[in-house]
Order: sequence, then C-alpha cells, then structure tokens
Amino acid sequence: MARIAGINVRPNAHLEIGLTAVFGIGRSLARKICKAVEILPTKKVADLSEDELTQVRGAVGQYTIEGDLRREISMNIKRKMDIGCYQGVRHRRGLPVHGQRTHTNARTRKGKKGK
Repeated sequence: MARIAGINVRPNAHLEIGLTAVFGIGRSLARKICKAVEILPTKKVADLSEDELTQVRGAVGQYTIEGDLRREISMNIKRKMDIGCYQGVRHRRGLPVHGQRTHTNARTRKGKKGK
C-alpha cells in the first residue's frame, strides 16, 4: 500500500483516482500531477516503482493539502465569523451560506425539524 501525504492510497486504483483520496486533490489536480511527473494517469498505484512514487510525493508536496488546507479553511470561516460579515453570520447561525433557499429544504444545515 502506497502512502502519499500521510494517506494510504488504494493499490488497485488508477493513479488519477488514487490521488483523490488525499484531501484537497480532485480529479483535475490529480491529472496535473500525473502530467507533471510524466506518468500515465491510468497506471495502477501498485505498479508504480519507488522512484515514481517519490516523484509523485514531491509533486503533491507543492500544493496545500490535508491538515494545512483544513486549518486554512477553518481559519477563513472563523475570520468571517469574527468580522460579522454575511457569510460569517450564516455560519454562526448554522444556516446555508451560499444563497440557497431555506423556506423548504436545507435540512442538513438547519437540523431536525422541531415542533
């Protein structure tokens, strides 16, 4: 099992799909990483040599991922809550932040319906 950025990547997955297990890496960024290290995105993770894995780890290390990204996102939310902007108020109240309707729906953000 290959470890990339502290995450165990499934060995039977294609490299492009396996990289998406890392928080902050989606399909498009995974394709960019594969292109940068010149490895086919359809190559299985188990078939990668140790040198190729080292190259992939180096390319992944250039981006903000996992713990650093989670910390950055939570700090952005806290900052918005502290300054009292509209998005911060919505976060504080536990309501949808991006303009979705709340008359119906929004149960995930609002919680169970009370009587």
